[in-house]
Amino acid sequence: MGIFERLGLFKAASRDAVISESEAVRKIAAALEHLEPERARFLAGFAYVLGRVAHADLEITDDEVATMERLVREHGGLDDEAARLTVEIARHQSQLFGATQNYIATREFERAATREQKVALLHCAFAVAAAGGAVSIAESNVLRQIADELKLDHRDYADARSVFRSSLGVLRRPEKS
Repeated sequence: MGIFERLGLFKAASRDAVISESEAVRKIAAALEHLEPERARFLAGFAYVLGRVAHADLEITDDEVATMERLVREHGGLDDEAARLTVEIARHQSQLFGATQNYIATREFERAATREQKVALLHCAFAVAAAGGAVSIAESNVLRQIADELKLDHRDYADARSVFRSSLGVLRRPEKS
């Protein structure tokens, strides 16, 4: 019980109720109304997490958007227009509500996905971060958080990270002026 509940200011909400209520995922899923609801929510979570990574450094580049669209199209079996719309909504939701929705949306995806889907999402998230040429330290930190929230072990994170080793900003030599 938290301090506010002890003081009688707020009633304690169940952990599952809080985690399952992601407004960002709900809005993205609504745009995928032609899909069955579970599939739409799954793809919405997938796209939102990619948007979270793209926004980690507070700038979403055209390369990151193009990579997100390609990955949503490939992994979601969506046509170009549906993938574009899904990514656009995910991008805006991440920019507007990231601080409050990041954990909730990622944990919602974690509960709905298989281990293989979680690992695939982590690899896709690294691909988005590397789309601009270098994975920034901020993106690297968010990628680590996402791996933890997906309940993946360190080996899964290290495997995904090793694929993008040449893009890791922390391992690059500083450019000479």
